[in-house]
Amino acid sequence: MDSRKYSGILKSVSKPARYTGGERGQVIKDRADVRCRWAFCFPDSYEIGMSNLGVRILYGALNSEPDVWCERVYTPWVDMQERMREYGIPLSAHESGDPISEFDIVAFTLQYEMCYTNVLVMLELGGIPERADERGEDDPIVIGGGPCAYNAEPMADFFDIFSIGEGEEALPELSRLYIRMKADGTYSRRAFLFRAATELEGFYVPSLYRVEYGADGTVSSFEPVDDRVPRRVKKRVVEDFDHAYFPTSPVMPYTEVVHDRIMLEVFRGCIRGCRFCQAGMVYRPVRDRSVETLCRQAEEMYKNTGYDEISLTSLAIDDYTCVGELTDELIKWTNENKISLSLPSLRADSFTRELMAKISGVRSSGLTFAPEAGTQRLRDAINKNVREEDILNAVHIAFEAGKSQVKLYFMIGLPTETDEDVLGIPALAAKVIEEYYKTEGRNKKRPPQVTISTACFIPKPFTPFQWAEQISKEEFVRRQRLIADNIHDRRIKYNFHDSEVSFIEAVLARGDRRLGVVMSEMHRLGACFDAWDEYFSAERWQTAFESAGIDPDFYTRRERAPGEILPWDVIDIGVTKKFLLSEYEAAKVSRPSKNCREGCSGCGALVYGGDTLCRKMRG
Repeated sequence: MDSRKYSGILKSVSKPARYTGGERGQVIKDRADVRCRWAFCFPDSYEIGMSNLGVRILYGALNSEPDVWCERVYTPWVDMQERMREYGIPLSAHESGDPISEFDIVAFTLQYEMCYTNVLVMLELGGIPERADERGEDDPIVIGGGPCAYNAEPMADFFDIFSIGEGEEALPELSRLYIRMKADGTYSRRAFLFRAATELEGFYVPSLYRVEYGADGTVSSFEPVDDRVPRRVKKRVVEDFDHAYFPTSPVMPYTEVVHDRIMLEVFRGCIRGCRFCQAGMVYRPVRDRSVETLCRQAEEMYKNTGYDEISLTSLAIDDYTCVGELTDELIKWTNENKISLSLPSLRADSFTRELMAKISGVRSSGLTFAPEAGTQRLRDAINKNVREEDILNAVHIAFEAGKSQVKLYFMIGLPTETDEDVLGIPALAAKVIEEYYKTEGRNKKRPPQVTISTACFIPKPFTPFQWAEQISKEEFVRRQRLIADNIHDRRIKYNFHDSEVSFIEAVLARGDRRLGVVMSEMHRLGACFDAWDEYFSAERWQTAFESAGIDPDFYTRRERAPGEILPWDVIDIGVTKKFLLSEYEAAKVSRPSKNCREGCSGCGALVYGGDTLCRKMRG
């Protein structure tokens, strides 16, 4: 947005710095040199989007191409949306201020199902036809990616193409195809989408597949419309992760954002195989960066940003085989520069005094662990592979180091969960309090505080629990009350997630193309920012389901049969359905599996990156 032209409007909305652009580190290019323009849209507020590491990586990777220009776009807050509609202001990119309808490619990263309504609002504000089949030759190509794209079907009506898997190499390849076709005169919307689907790996074009449904409502067939179109779309994997693009000069915001810190992506993937976790499956195989590369990136980012905190990001940082060496090397210069080191994804079973000593205590008096379940039987069922003694040992180490606050994350409604498992959650919290008073070196000036947080289990695609049913909203509430009623210590606090939101999230996570009608109706009803409590409306969703003739329970309150065609079967993540089903059966008898470092489980991910990656990961 041109802040000079719309200065009066900016003064009338909250946090005008969300819209001005001009941040240090933004990429500006000469339009005369550009052959492909991307508007990279984050369907949430500026503060959330500017903190997303994936967006930073793809923004930089695309702009590394000399004739490609990628610009940023975020969902305007509701007050700005009102002004834009009132004054006819189109949604524009931060860097150039040009309307997104003028771009060649408009890309959305789909990080969370509850942001889907924001996508349709951004298309409307940008003047782009909502449905893919309504767009003409002069309209941008609309592409989606991110974790939610692994089941793209609920949003298939609105996207021309989806990027499946990792985009650092895939999106520049798509740009090159676009530029070549424009240059040689072979470009048309249809031809471009067809060639992307058939010539490039990792691109799913929904219009090239025909879906039919049986009398029972399940998918009866999912077929490509042309023999040249792949029956299944293979995800993209960056094999040489140590040399993959990483941004060391990120765009610096003018206003406070969620994560104002250096974020180092230490490795990608996870060795553990928790049966509820989609990320642990879709990001296989594990690939890491060398200590040398990470230290260089950290120093460059510090020089370019001045941030005073470094966060080592991954799904479980202590599974990085060189975590001790890395922290030792970083501390050599971070301590003298008063830079704190954050290891946010620690596992209780591998938490040590050595790691504790390397974590700065300047900013926080507590640590966070995720036991996920209250009893060992259920932790074995979900393959968490963390024992109660691991948790108590971890908090003991934290208390010895002067910490007094511990956060424990759990999930309720997991397959096979009983009331005994639920009651194990407050019981474990009470044992943590007891552990505090058993610790000789505790900080006696501060009383202990344990915060329990419970999320509602959502069966996600490409997990062993993708076939499981979700318990009812009423049952979630009953189990939440069971926990609350069994907390008898004011030093234990309890937070829980809204079951209504989790219900909708589960519908969208496992939905099919028929939900497109629901999404259009939600947009008509004015939905936006459904990920924010103050704007989520369960009643609005129910109205949209009824108007579309859709029973949402069909997607949540039903266990899938092993042989059922699933809406996301068109995507190949490398991990086989056979493996996922065997893990589901193991969960039913609470039988844990080995992690990848203990031995190969034969999940199928070897085909993505070859045996070399998995052998290296196993050490």
